[in-house]
Amino acid sequence: MAQVQYSGTGRRKNSVARVRLVPGTGKITMNGKSAEEYVPFANLLEVMKQPFAVTETNDQYDVLVNVNGGGYAGQAGATRHGIARALLTVDPDFRGVLKRAGLLTRDPRMKERRKPGLKKARKAPQFSKR
Repeated sequence: MAQVQYSGTGRRKNSVARVRLVPGTGKITMNGKSAEEYVPFANLLEVMKQPFAVTETNDQYDVLVNVNGGGYAGQAGATRHGIARALLTVDPDFRGVLKRAGLLTRDPRMKERRKPGLKKARKAPQFSKR
């Protein structure tokens, strides 16, 4: 018998996370590893679990994530966005709660482009009098 799956795509900075929710015990698997093993920071693990806390669905779904691009923070944010979107397919009534918590909005902040004559986006080369 086919198992029920809910999917959602999350994005943040340069990261894209493809998330699947499967009824289970609350395990998060990222790119074949457990989330604790994959993400070295506890605060980012809490960020990923925010949609479950807001909708009071802790430990009801196992999360399978394929994520690529960016760093740990971007990948955690993309995973959070994907989980929130997947929870919408579970129950459309979650929309109001997730929207108020700001979990459905894609974070538009990106790295600013580098400008000619500068070292980075805004950092100028060291000043030399002569």
